[in-house]
Amino acid sequence: MTATQPMEHVSFEKPDEVREGTNWRMELVNLAGGAQVGRISLQPGWKWSNDVKPVAGTDLCMAPHQQYQVSGRVHVAMADGAELEVGPGEVVSLPPGHDAWVVGDEPVVAIDWQGASVWAAKKE
Repeated sequence: MTATQPMEHVSFEKPDEVREGTNWRMELVNLAGGAQVGRISLQPGWKWSNDVKPVAGTDLCMAPHQQYQVSGRVHVAMADGAELEVGPGEVVSLPPGHDAWVVGDEPVVAIDWQGASVWAAKKE
């Protein structure tokens, strides 16, 4: 069996792009084929509608997410009223149209492989 592309090895310690603001930071790494994976770090007190909304320029987060929660807890509220809380070791799929905030005093770290490329991107 012949590989069609070489193996890759990247690290969040040497990200291709960093986005950050009050109470949050995201490191993005690029993989072959255009894939981007983000490590999102959120501090206690972070809330999307307070901390990222001014950057995104939308009332709710319009990035879809598929992510693994490494640490901390996040509460998510959808525009339709549905809510859930995500904790360490859990995997979540979120459609566009949500707000979210850190629950408690522990920082949140999540690995996002869908939506990271557009999350907290500056509005044009």
